[in-house]
Amino acid sequence: MKTIRRWMRVRNAVGAGVVVLAGLHAAGAAASEANEHGHENEAVKHVLLISFDGLHEQDVARCIGSNSCPNLALLAKAGTTYTNAHTPGLSDSFPGLAALVTGGSPKSAGLFYDVSYDRTLYAPSDTSCTGKQGWNVVFDETTGIDGENGGALKNLNGGGAFNPQAIPNALINGVCTPVYPHNYVKTNTIFEVVKQNVKGARTAWADKHAWGYDWLNGPSGTGVDDLSRTEINSIDPATNSAYTDVYTHTEKFDDLHVRSLIYEIEGKDSTGKPGAGVPTVFGGNFQTLSIAQKALVTKGGGYLDASFTPGPQVTAAITYLDGALGRIVSELKQQGLYSSTAIIVTAKHGQSPTDHSKLVKVGDTLTALLEANNYLDPNGNFGQANTTTGNLNDGTGLVNTGFVQTDDVGLIWLRDQSQLSAVVKTLKDNLSCNAPGICADGPQAYILYGPQIADRFGDPARGRTPDIIVQPNPGVIYTSSKSKDEEHGGNAPDDNHLGLVVYVPGAHHAGKTVDERVLTTQVAPTVLRLLDVDPDLLHSVATEGTRTLPGFNREHF
Repeated sequence: MKTIRRWMRVRNAVGAGVVVLAGLHAAGAAASEANEHGHENEAVKHVLLISFDGLHEQDVARCIGSNSCPNLALLAKAGTTYTNAHTPGLSDSFPGLAALVTGGSPKSAGLFYDVSYDRTLYAPSDTSCTGKQGWNVVFDETTGIDGENGGALKNLNGGGAFNPQAIPNALINGVCTPVYPHNYVKTNTIFEVVKQNVKGARTAWADKHAWGYDWLNGPSGTGVDDLSRTEINSIDPATNSAYTDVYTHTEKFDDLHVRSLIYEIEGKDSTGKPGAGVPTVFGGNFQTLSIAQKALVTKGGGYLDASFTPGPQVTAAITYLDGALGRIVSELKQQGLYSSTAIIVTAKHGQSPTDHSKLVKVGDTLTALLEANNYLDPNGNFGQANTTTGNLNDGTGLVNTGFVQTDDVGLIWLRDQSQLSAVVKTLKDNLSCNAPGICADGPQAYILYGPQIADRFGDPARGRTPDIIVQPNPGVIYTSSKSKDEEHGGNAPDDNHLGLVVYVPGAHHAGKTVDERVLTTQVAPTVLRLLDVDPDLLHSVATEGTRTLPGFNREHF
């Protein structure tokens, strides 16, 4: 096992000798006794990572200050709270989670959105890789077999297999090869590294899409021993609706993840089958807060003002999630694992705009402008927007058409990359919020392209990176939806400024607050550091030079 031997021994230790991991562990124990993973005097044997999607730093500060999240407050009191944590440039679920588990931004991980585009890929039906390249990659609820031919999402486990119509192909060493989500991610994950470098390690995770999140396995395809197959968009037979219709229904879905985590803490697998063993690295995603934030303000969703005063739904969602956290921590204590388990509470992304007065729903003016100028098909015949059957992700979408993904950001893959300059000029000529403008005329708006986008997100010529990223004014959502008032995906302040609380058993500086700006990419190397594994074994960490969180840096060892 490749471990880090940077322990500092305390001089004049009382008794049999105490080994201290400076800045992290103050665990009094008899020296030179190896733990179950072969580490000497290691306090942390397990790391639990929890993502409460939508959790802003301001939510954490408010609920702790108002005594409305007592369980999170207890973790913060015993741990470290980072008040200036941000996503690495994009805040959709895929790049947000990739930051936490790979240590990389989209530049190295290659994940920009769960619905994106890759110029190098062939259609799922092109099993010989002889046709056109350029495929609209969709790894979401339709990635499960239930989504085949546009079928109803009737099973919680997505149907128990991949939808072959959702799996594109790539020409690799002359062989036409299917690209599953775990092949699509470009870097390894903490799950793979821990399994490969900690003796007897076990890994587990639970997320919102049963098959789209297969990428957590990493390129090996085997990083997560127990990947809970739960699909949030499946039809709940008790209500005949998806779990996303209202936040109280989402609580029922999130309860499934609480149950899985409790089973795992008890040494079972996520379904309750005994004998699996407690995972070394495990965790899950929770959606209740995100759904409550998106709900219409007129219906009690979102926030009441610019100070992040939660509306009734957000208040209730935070109460629910804090209770869920309490149940999980209580189980750790009951099983005697609290003193050996580090707990990290954060989010993949925030939600924007929290200040309802800034909300601007302009419709998808960005796509409309591109279509009107023939940069994309004027009739919308591109990618998954045009299938033979009319069913999304059924494998019959058009190839080599370019693609646009919009929410509170715009990701543009051009049909013809030679048109870049013309497209940028058209966008800049239409920055206002007046039709056909794209509402990107404010000081916090920008358009990334050319060397700037290559430096930050990778070279578009390689196929994966968008040619242009449009960040509109904060508060703008490219939608006319009458069912949501907030979204995520971009780099607006409310998207990327997240809550981050790290509890490490026996830490020196309990209750510490760190105001230094950090990125959520720093969580992944910190997880490895806690387990005494070299963070540079993560390819993204080595490539991007990602540091551990302050207090966990190399100089502290």
